Amino acid sequence: MPRYIFAVYSNPVEGREQEYLDWYANRHLDDLRACAGVISARHLTMAEQQFTDVRPQPFKYFALYEVETDDVRLFMNDVLSRVDTAAMPRSRALGDVSAVLWKVL
Repeated sequence: MPRYIFAVYSNPVEGREQEYLDWYANRHLDDLRACAGVISARHLTMAEQQFTDVRPQPFKYFALYEVETDDVRLFMNDVLSRVDTAAMPRSRALGDVSAVLWKVL
């Protein structure tokens, strides 16, 4: 069965980082784990020490979701249908977000 990586880059609203971290750890990861095909979910922060040739990055946080499905549209539709509902409320502490879906070769 094909595997995908759903990569989400994000930042908290200025001054609300702890609220953002609490929401991500105690609510949002479980909300995503409940979506069709999701087999793992992790939330990471950029390490303070980086390789010398790495340019400054616009996002401090990164979430990595592994998805296994024969129909990736099913996963995407499931996520989109849950966003901003009781099944997947968005925290007011969530600032900028960028998301990309990758297919594992």
